[in-house]
Amino acid sequence: MIRIERDDPGRLDVQKLLGEHLADMYATSPPESVHALDHESLSGPGMTFWTARQDSEVLGCCALKQLDAGPGKEKQGEIKSMRTAAHARGRGVATGLLEHLLAEARRSGYEQLFLETGSQEFFAPARRLYQRHGFVDCPPFGTYVPDPNSIFMTRVLP
Repeated sequence: MIRIERDDPGRLDVQKLLGEHLADMYATSPPESVHALDHESLSGPGMTFWTARQDSEVLGCCALKQLDAGPGKEKQGEIKSMRTAAHARGRGVATGLLEHLLAEARRSGYEQLFLETGSQEFFAPARRLYQRHGFVDCPPFGTYVPDPNSIFMTRVLP
């Protein structure tokens, strides 16, 4: 049984998974187009981090970063560090993590979520996952700027 729970990005097994994530990002995108976060950044304020585990083995992770929307504006967040371990792909881990994150975001009062992912073929499975869950393309958000290596997506939460 796969359990999805809040976790500490500083745990050694999570650090290893995040290291693999960063290595893949730098192998597929130019450095200026890599927006993945390390474990220290994922432990910072405004971040909520989850892992998917079977028994004690980490299968994947994801994070929700609260965005500064300004006074009187809707609560917005950004999905960060969605990652499934290579050996766990095809088992529904990413779908489970994304559905859990969406439910938690709704429960926490988020009204809109954003994400940035790569435009390269390597990222096509991630883009399909997000599209299946109602995300649509949008312009750059927050501090992002237009980048041919990035695709920006959003979803309004009911």
